Amino acid sequence: MGKVTGFLEFEREGAASRAVSERIRDWKEVPLPVDGALLRQQGARCMDCGIPFCHQGCPLGNIIPDWNDLVYRNHWRDAIDALHATNNFPEFTGRLCPAPCEASCVVAIGSEAVSIKLIEKTIIERAWEEGWVVPEPPASETGRSVAVVGSGPAGLACAQQLRRVGHRVTVLERADKVGGLLRYGIPEFKMEKRVLDRRLAQMEAEGIEFKTGVHVGVNLDAATLRAKYDALVLCGGACQARDLPIPGVNSRAYTLHWSTSRRQTGELRENRSPKPRPSAPRGRKSSSLVAETQAPTAWARRTVSIARACTSLRLSLVRPTHARPRIRGRNGTTSFVYPAPTKRAVSVSIRLARRSSSETTAAG
Repeated sequence: MGKVTGFLEFEREGAASRAVSERIRDWKEVPLPVDGALLRQQGARCMDCGIPFCHQGCPLGNIIPDWNDLVYRNHWRDAIDALHATNNFPEFTGRLCPAPCEASCVVAIGSEAVSIKLIEKTIIERAWEEGWVVPEPPASETGRSVAVVGSGPAGLACAQQLRRVGHRVTVLERADKVGGLLRYGIPEFKMEKRVLDRRLAQMEAEGIEFKTGVHVGVNLDAATLRAKYDALVLCGGACQARDLPIPGVNSRAYTLHWSTSRRQTGELRENRSPKPRPSAPRGRKSSSLVAETQAPTAWARRTVSIARACTSLRLSLVRPTHARPRIRGRNGTTSFVYPAPTKRAVSVSIRLARRSSSETTAAG
């Protein structure tokens, strides 16, 4: 697969980032598009492994060496077909997946792993640009109906697969917009909502019906669903946060959680800057409690807090990292170092200079 000596000739390269001076003024994604020639080189780094462990590392079982090779040979149309064979939404995973495939890459034994995640994202984005991603309605109808409860990534993938074999599919979502975690849990700079809406438009064109504001068990009982549909698929998410066992967790401190994320996303969707919450007026010393979270989520919360004009921020982490992040702003610089990983809760305090919402700091 790829070029036989590619992993010896080419170094791993990733996507460049937008300038800080530009990205602090909006909520858009940070990475820049990658040139096709660079991606062909990265595809060439894929070895002809006897046992490609990236298959084992990928939860979807993506046939990664195949589309790496197709990119190297400049066969982009075949590459998207190979990618879609195992992945309904590569534009989501290409942005959000932690890439366990790269951790399993054989090249990584003696060098840096193949840029699998970047290649995946570039394949699907080129496919959208070229018009290769089109609705795929079923050739015939089965006459069966299915209700999918929950419109997160699992519910959407399930709905699309069921519809393409001919079933009539209705997706039920309790929120006001479709997408679940993809809409209300992922910050805009990680994945812009236009990416989600683009895929939802394709699914609607395939004949999938979406109903929002339907809370099964609250305003619609299960008996009604079972009587109306031939089958039910439960793809509900877990939205209840777990608080840290630390003093002050139940105080009136400025706390970010699911409902706040939803409100912020709504403001971004309407092209408005997130506003300070009534409990945390502009300039007030505030704190944000982040419960048992991974670093990317913690930084997302930190970014939102800064955007809401807090003068101080407190992160409480169960799984701190070794990274040494640095916050840069027009009104000064603040830096701190996380301690080594530990099972106990670790609190890190950050003092921020008062600033306007236009002078927010983007994560990354």
